[in-house]
Amino acid sequence: MGMGAAAFREPTTRQKLLLYMKKHGTVSVQELAEHLRITKVAVRKHLDVLHRERYLDAQIMRRQVGRPVFVYQLTPRAERLFPTEYEGLAVELLGDMGDLFGDSLVHALFERRMERTAQKYREKMANQSFEERLQTLAQLQNDDGYMVKLEKRAEGVYLFRETNCPIARVADCYRQACQCELRMFAAQAPPVGKEAKLSQQAPPTRTDDYAKRGRSGV
Repeated sequence: MGMGAAAFREPTTRQKLLLYMKKHGTVSVQELAEHLRITKVAVRKHLDVLHRERYLDAQIMRRQVGRPVFVYQLTPRAERLFPTEYEGLAVELLGDMGDLFGDSLVHALFERRMERTAQKYREKMANQSFEERLQTLAQLQNDDGYMVKLEKRAEGVYLFRETNCPIARVADCYRQACQCELRMFAAQAPPVGKEAKLSQQAPPTRTDDYAKRGRSGV
């Protein structure tokens, strides 16, 4: 459910709801219904979806008069739904580091990022089968905003497609970002057998094909 700057030019009801919560903090169903001019039932449907996706926290607020009510606020995870300029800042800083200290330092930074991420992924995938590792890898990448589609194409052949790249501007300038990611994928969910292929398209869509023959044993 990614929403960048362009998505907010003509906001949907759900985007209007998120923008209101961003500006006003903790809000009630009644307050949202009045602001959006829709029914409380409709508001709850939107809130339920956002809560399931971990973009909202809900808590009970007790009042001096009347029954307690549920109130809602955005979680830190919801920050990814709003326009930012983090990527532009990251590209500028990487460029400055390259100018000041050389490209080898920039390369070392990407390598370190890959090692840190790989360690986290290894812990999540411990003792899992090949198929389980692919599922876990897809979930971890989804958590970081890559919007993965994982499809089984044939016996032992899987299509792992990232339909969004949250670091697209960085990856456009520094191909090490994608290269490190592909190496990490191959290490975390290594295919077994002679036929194995990792292919890459330009961001924001990358497609990684994993082929497996026999039991993975990894």
